Amino acid sequence: MDSTKIKKSRKRYELIMRGLMYGAAAFTTAMVTCIVGYVIIKGVPNITWKLLSTKPSYINESIGILPDLLNTLYIIIATLVLVLPLGVGAAVYLNEYATNKRLVGIIEYATETLSGIPSIIYGLVGMLIFVNFMGLKTSLIAGAMTLVIMTLPTIMRTAQESLKTVPQSYREGAFGLGAGKWRVIRTIVLPCSIDGIVTGCILSVGRILGESAALLFTAGLAHELNSFFKGLFSPGATMTVALYMYAKEWGGLNVAFAIAAILMILTLIINFAASEVGHRFKKRRDE
Repeated sequence: MDSTKIKKSRKRYELIMRGLMYGAAAFTTAMVTCIVGYVIIKGVPNITWKLLSTKPSYINESIGILPDLLNTLYIIIATLVLVLPLGVGAAVYLNEYATNKRLVGIIEYATETLSGIPSIIYGLVGMLIFVNFMGLKTSLIAGAMTLVIMTLPTIMRTAQESLKTVPQSYREGAFGLGAGKWRVIRTIVLPCSIDGIVTGCILSVGRILGESAALLFTAGLAHELNSFFKGLFSPGATMTVALYMYAKEWGGLNVAFAIAAILMILTLIINFAASEVGHRFKKRRDE
């Protein structure tokens, strides 16, 4: 009799917990769907070719986000060029060369701490170091160097976890054939872990695309069309910064929703691309 009661109570507990789990999943899905749907519905009708292909004109009182699009592209390229060698190189060192476990633990703890720091603090540090101390002034390159510090933990940890998935037998087989340490890493380890590295890179692009607080202090608010190299050393507003300015300072909610819809669509594309690229590389490696 007691065992029957215990079984019934366990079954009741499992049903309650399962219901709570399904309820939490349904609530989260509904919230995300409502937010995405609301932004898309409010923003897509305001997206026009004129908005995408012109810059703001105070004389004609027209609004365009072409400089913001280009500034976003410039800062993504500059950040990736700087952060990829640092992140992948640090991951290779920690996983393949480092022998001091205490040092590895300290570095991993530091990277995890960096990933949890609010972005507004990165902005203040970037303004003090890159803008003032290094004399870069308010510019896209100062914003890119700030974003390098922000995205370094993501690149580093994803690359490190991907390197750990490479079987040790691959390394031992290459060493047995007479290959050196660096040759094994370059020809065996890195090609086998490229899926995680590329996925981390794409996810970092999503982080860069959605950042605004740090760039308010370092990249500036200008809406001028510049070439790539000139633009890097000039102040410029990215799309997220422009979204903040239009929504909060200038009252252009229609433009703000249009930018939000563009950012939402780009984020969805980036997340889909990350999963698809990772799946394709994994499938190719398994074959």
